[in-house]
Amino acid sequence: MTRVVIVGMGFGGVRAARALAGKGLDVLIIDRRNYHLFQPLLYQVATSSLEEESIAYPVRALIRGWKGIRFRMAEVTGVDFERRLVRLVDGEVEYDYLIMAAGGATHFFGLDSVEQRAFQLKGLGHAVRLRNHILNVFERADREPDGERRRALLTFVIVCGGPTGVEFAGALEELIHHELSRDFPGLDMKESRILLLEARDALLPPVPRELQQYSRKRLEGMGVEVRLNTQVKGAEDGAVLLADGTVIPSHTIVWSAGVQASPLAAELGAPRAANGRIAVQPDLSLAGRTEVFVIGDMAFLVQDGTPLPMVASVAMQQGEYAARAVLARIKGDAVPPFRYYDKGTMAIIGRNSAVAKVFGVTMTGFFAWVVWLTIHLMFLVGFRNRLLVLLNWAYYYYFRAQQVRLITDDNGKPPEACGT
Repeated sequence: MTRVVIVGMGFGGVRAARALAGKGLDVLIIDRRNYHLFQPLLYQVATSSLEEESIAYPVRALIRGWKGIRFRMAEVTGVDFERRLVRLVDGEVEYDYLIMAAGGATHFFGLDSVEQRAFQLKGLGHAVRLRNHILNVFERADREPDGERRRALLTFVIVCGGPTGVEFAGALEELIHHELSRDFPGLDMKESRILLLEARDALLPPVPRELQQYSRKRLEGMGVEVRLNTQVKGAEDGAVLLADGTVIPSHTIVWSAGVQASPLAAELGAPRAANGRIAVQPDLSLAGRTEVFVIGDMAFLVQDGTPLPMVASVAMQQGEYAARAVLARIKGDAVPPFRYYDKGTMAIIGRNSAVAKVFGVTMTGFFAWVVWLTIHLMFLVGFRNRLLVLLNWAYYYYFRAQQVRLITDDNGKPPEACGT
């Protein structure tokens, strides 16, 4: 029986596995975690809106009804293309066809001081750690007599005005001024600052100019300080350093400014392009390796003169395509080039407020907010998760209460340095 190995159970891996189910193949999924994570809602875990379990779903439960699909929890260390072997920490696995979908990692662009101190939002652990940190700094500020140090504790710097940065900034502002202000009546929330720094001249580069302007105006109306054409050059304990020489006293820097391919890409020995991504052929295969496909954040492919973005929608379409390509290869049929269809971009800003461009239609405000909620619910995996998220959203909407304000680290000590 033909064996297909899929490395990674993110958006691309899930779509590939589901498309290959019941096709008479032996499909083995390998992932170092036993759950599929819905990354677009990680920021809501970090801002106490959702429990981490509501955006993660066990892989074994997900594939239970998928005929011919198996799962192995393991760490992949490399691939022997000549012998068609996937190397694991605890062994090796043979394959006839391989789909690499190991995803991406945060890119700090060589800023070691930032990497050591910044928070990121790529995994559940990152989101929970950031939530713990936010709540901890408020606990510390509540008993801090020195005004300058207290204001530094209550200053939050978010780097990059893409969807993650915009959504996190809006959610953090609502957490602070509608929930933590009641938890900490002794604190003057006017001392709290949220700064959203963007190196380019506009927020949300993928959307039209009018949506960018709406997003900025809405965030500033909520109290977020938006700074465009602003670059971060480093971080120190208790401070963020800007390229123009400005020093921002802060104990929190959240970095969403870059994505690169998973470190596994460097171990494959294949040609790589920008952000460490693996250069692939038009059919997503490796040059000279028609049985190996690379998809999602690991793959570098130029379409219409522009590299495809590292976003979930690309990974999902590539996952489905790779599955079709495998089936075509087995039958000896030709495989047409992959073509990405951009269905749109959206970002939520706050209560009743979002921006969206879907199928060429631009939207702002309440209607865009409803569309954002609906689409994210649709793409969540599992009925239980959809129900939990919907109930949490409804509760928060009517009562303005973010209930997951739990500090779950072991020592409960607030950080002394930025991002630690």
